[in-house]
Formats: sequence, structure tokens, C-alpha cells
Amino acid sequence: MRDLLITCLVFGSLPIILMRPYIGILVWSWISYMNPHRLAWGFAYDMPFAKIIAITLLVAIIFNREKVFFPRDKLIVIWLAFIAVMIASSFLALLPEPAFVYLNRAIKIQLLTFICLLLMQDLQRIRYLIWVIVGSIGFYSVKGGLFTLLSGGSYRVWGPAESFIEENNSLALATLMVVPLMLYLWRMTNNKLLSWCLLGAIFLSLVSVLGSQSRGALVAIIAVSGFYWLKSHTKVISLVAILILAGFGWFFMPQSWHTRMATIQHYEQDASAMGRINAWHYSFNVANDRLLGAGFNSWSLETFKIYAPNPLDMHAAHSIYFGVLGDHGWPGLLLFVSILFFTWRNLVYVIHANADTPGVTEAYERRWLAKMIQVSLVAYMSGGAFLSLSYFDLPWQLMAIALLLKFQQQAPSDANVKLSRFRRPAIKDLKPAKYMDRAFNHD
Repeated sequence: MRDLLITCLVFGSLPIILMRPYIGILVWSWISYMNPHRLAWGFAYDMPFAKIIAITLLVAIIFNREKVFFPRDKLIVIWLAFIAVMIASSFLALLPEPAFVYLNRAIKIQLLTFICLLLMQDLQRIRYLIWVIVGSIGFYSVKGGLFTLLSGGSYRVWGPAESFIEENNSLALATLMVVPLMLYLWRMTNNKLLSWCLLGAIFLSLVSVLGSQSRGALVAIIAVSGFYWLKSHTKVISLVAILILAGFGWFFMPQSWHTRMATIQHYEQDASAMGRINAWHYSFNVANDRLLGAGFNSWSLETFKIYAPNPLDMHAAHSIYFGVLGDHGWPGLLLFVSILFFTWRNLVYVIHANADTPGVTEAYERRWLAKMIQVSLVAYMSGGAFLSLSYFDLPWQLMAIALLLKFQQQAPSDANVKLSRFRRPAIKDLKPAKYMDRAFNHD
């Protein structure tokens, strides 16, 4: 039944995607984040649903009569340069065959992210995309939170099989990145039932992060809590809420969790931590020896014998920074960090440009969403220092949304490159509605 249901949903969406291409981004995001086919046990498990949706989306774009504009920003130049470095490092990789296998996956994600820049330029569509992201990853975080409560935190929480977030650490970081988006949706709705559901999802998601028993996630929780408190306008209430949640987590989790978290302080005695440090040395050495690094999927005993201090202790980087450094060298790392930096600047621009707006207008919503994406990026940049999620879809889509929010602040003649054969929209077409849709308004 699951196989039939998932297959019917995907193939049933194809005609809709052909008529409304932006729906393809939503369906593709659902498949990429939730991986619903991994919840089946039959023919749907290995069906290339993402590829089918992507091909349909590309066909829909060719025949799309909607006026689209490509945002013009220095971030795009850096972004394209990073993609060029990924391609070049794959051609020069130490292990070319596995490098091209992973390059194919990374390029697909980048292509769909750029299509997102083309098709999701309306705030309503961005809102839909946030709901899809929250619902897809939230499915596992809420389920994981319930499992943690029922099991007393004795077992780890895992994500969908054969996905970016399969590992407990990866799911924990993705959950921390989604919690601020849940908070954004909670802030924007006046539906009481939906509001309580979102609050419950936030609580269970945080419990799920603890249930993952991820040390990197613990570091990210501390960083996110501190940043959120600093940016909060109600610091006393925020501090009380943070302390209550922290106290609950501390006393609820079993001794096995406390023992595992204690290894952060005594990392020299932990084989996993020392393995990561060995992998970081490998990244540093290979980047110093090869301009564009070793290429994708170079983490093997064969290459560790050449560059690692301990050639027998082979580990993945478990770091977005050292992972990029080992894959693409110093140029790749510089471009990657620059993308994060300019994304942050775009968010700051949006927050300042939409400051002091009375009422719950679109400007207010853009400002609040930009703030929550900042919190998500703090989770990614802090927790990602200990996890291999450099090419995960979510941070790249959030970077695209940040750019789209900035794009909405600027006049089309200054902020975009025209990609339509039709006329430029009139000025009246570019003005945002005075108020958001009724479902997202406060009284």
C-alpha cells in the first residue's frame, strides 16, 4: 500500500508540475528531505522519483510562460565559482570514478537550487517551500521526539535510510536547522490549533535532538540558544524558556547520554574524536599538496596512507569545513565560507530594510523569516563543524531563500537579469500586497 500511495502521489503531481513549474520544487523538496520511498518495502523503495520530478520540472520550465528573473548578486558569482571548482577538482581527483559519482549528486542539488531561485520569487511560494521543509524533516524529528520520551532517551534517533540525514548526528543538525523555521511559521499563523501543533512540534524536535545523542548537536544547541537569546527582544522570557528546556533535557536523559556528552571534554580518550582529528589533518595535508584537493569521495585507506598522520585510522571529515578543504582545497574552502558570509550579509540587509514596519505585513514576515534563517545558519555553521553535511540540500536552499528575500527588496532593473521573452512587469505588478494572506495575519 505504501508503494502504491507514494507512486500515485508522485506521478499524480507530474501534470500539475507541467502546468505550474514551481510545484515541482515543492514535490522535489518533499522527496529529497522526507525520502518517503524509503518508508516503503516494495518496488517504490528504489524508484528514481527525484530524477523523474527533475526531468518533468525541466520540461515545464521550457514551456513556462511565466515571467522569471534571475537575481543579480555577487553571491551568484561566488556560488558559480564554487561549482566550477567542484567540477575541476573531480577531473583532477585522486579517485576519479567515485568522485564523479558524488559530483553527479552534488550538481543535481545545485541545479535544483538555482531553479528554486527562478521559480520561488513570490513570498507565498517561499512560504509553501518552508512548510514542505518543516513537514518533511519534522516528520522524523517529531516521531523521534516521541520515541525518545517513550524510551527514556535510551536509544538513538535515526533518519531515513540512504539519505543525507540517515545518521543520528545528521538528523539532529537538520532538526536544529528546521526548528527556527517552525518558530517562523508559528509566529505567522493565527490559527490556534495550528499554533499549538507547531509548539508541540518544536518541543518534540528539541527532544529528538537530545535523543540523537549527538555531541555536535549539543554544541549547536548551545550556539543556537545563545544567538537566539542575544537577538531576542524579550530576553527574560527567552532566558527562562531556554533554562527550562535545558533543565528538562539534563535531568530527563539517561546516564549513557551524560557519559557520551562528557567525552567532549576528554576527547583524547575517545576513538571517534581522535579519528576525526586524524581526518582533519588529512584534509589539511592534501590541501597543502594539491591546489584543488583530492576531489569527492577521496576518503579511503589508499589516500590516507599518503596524507594522514595515522594511515590506518580512516574516517570521513565529519566537518563541513574540513570536508570541503579535503575535497576542493583552499580555493574551495574560501569560496564555501564566502558563500556563507555573503548569505549572512543578505539576511542582515533584509532585516534592516524591513525594520520598523507596523502590523503583520509582508515586510514584517520577510524580516522574521530572515532572522530565523540566521538562527538556522548558526546551527549549520556550529554543528556542521563536526558533521559532514557540506552538500546537503537544506543549507543551500536556505541560502537561495535569503537571496530571494533580498531580491524582493530591490527594483527589478537593479536586482535581476531578465530571462523572459515577454515584457517587463509594470511597476504596479511589483508592489507587494499591503497585507499577507488572511491565514497568516494577526488581529
